[in-house]
Amino acid sequence: MHAAARLDQLIEQTPAQDDSSRPAVRARAEFRMSRLIRFLDFLGNPHLGYPIVHIGGTSGKGSTSTAVASVLTAAGYRTGLHTSPYLQVATEKLQVDRQLIGADTFVRLTEHLLDELERWRSSGEERLTYGEAWIALMTLFFSDQRVDVAVVEVGAGGRFDLTNILTPVLSVITSVGIDHTNTLGSTIEAIAWHKAGIIKSGIPAISAVSSAAAKRIIADEAAAVGTTLTQLDLVSQTSNIRVDRGQTTWVDLGTTEPYAISLAGSFQAINGSLAVHVARQLRSTDFDIPDAAIVAGLPQTHIPGRVEFVPDRVPVLLDGAHNHDKISALAQDIPDLLPVEGDGRRIAVVGALEAKQADNMLALLVPCVDLVIATSPKVLAKSTREASALADTARLAGFGDAVIVEPDPQAAIHRALDEARTGDAVLVTGSLYLVGNIRERWYRSSDIVETQSSWPTRPLNT
Repeated sequence: MHAAARLDQLIEQTPAQDDSSRPAVRARAEFRMSRLIRFLDFLGNPHLGYPIVHIGGTSGKGSTSTAVASVLTAAGYRTGLHTSPYLQVATEKLQVDRQLIGADTFVRLTEHLLDELERWRSSGEERLTYGEAWIALMTLFFSDQRVDVAVVEVGAGGRFDLTNILTPVLSVITSVGIDHTNTLGSTIEAIAWHKAGIIKSGIPAISAVSSAAAKRIIADEAAAVGTTLTQLDLVSQTSNIRVDRGQTTWVDLGTTEPYAISLAGSFQAINGSLAVHVARQLRSTDFDIPDAAIVAGLPQTHIPGRVEFVPDRVPVLLDGAHNHDKISALAQDIPDLLPVEGDGRRIAVVGALEAKQADNMLALLVPCVDLVIATSPKVLAKSTREASALADTARLAGFGDAVIVEPDPQAAIHRALDEARTGDAVLVTGSLYLVGNIRERWYRSSDIVETQSSWPTRPLNT
């Protein structure tokens, strides 16, 4: 899309920074946030006028955000949803009532935004970064669509994430784990401090974090800013979890209510349970969310590239797990999700960004994967791990000679399917960007834009 390409040019126009120390990164982030607030005021404050649910965390924030939005839609609210990153096309990041932003609307709002950016520059202001422009576009979209409520997923971290300029009616933290260590720090405590930054004075907060150290950081933040915090132990509050390829079901022990979410994986019971608690919290304010809407909304929760099965001549599972916690949760369910019998093998196409801890991720796959095809995601303005380097990591992690190098993602999935025999199964994981590259084999980006759906037609190549 030409409009998306014009936005992407802002990435290329952002100068590289020499100082990558954490104080310098923090100072730049704070400056961008203050500049974005001024730009939104310049636009007429399109981020005001509708309630917002703000959801962050290391893992689970995308699933939880989508589930909460689906429940709100089922309750009759015109619901906006912002998720990040997109897999194939930029329009995937913006939805209203489960429908992606239309191409005409995207072009119209993007052109308006870019015109306003030029007017902003002409007034003597500095150029905005891609991230600032995108958040501005998000707010313009929600305002344009006259949403009743918006659910906004945090990008990375929280305290200095650009979405944190918003004032929500509820802040939600799904989990804290090791990820984005180059910007957030390498300890649970450091990362928890960033996640806790979305908690705001007088705004209730919910946390499903399990780490004791992270819980303390989050509780301290809530006390410091002066707000109520609900800490949930969802692991102990869910039981009878059953997973199949179409959904996950579980029982909420607090009400003995059975629930089902149309996302596969035992960890989705935690995300679904959190969405239920978010809905109950919203119901305690001014939202009319009957139990029937919760029960009806969760099964309408669909996300591309998260434990997604696509039909081919052998079973293929796409999952953009890209950190230790996500891969660990996926590996736990692989025997049930991708069963093989006898001599059947699991072949994994794996790629990762340079910043990720690929050694830990690959080590978790050793017990459940027989062959790795190492590749390298194609991503704009992000460093990716070279396929050959990832292959070396896979060998050291325990795969030995059961490693193939295929740098191009499309060639890698072709190779995996060529290698697969009857009884085998294929997994694509390690990066959401990689899943997006490979998903094009079954769903064309142009069709996604045209139909305003991540599932535009029957899959290709079936």
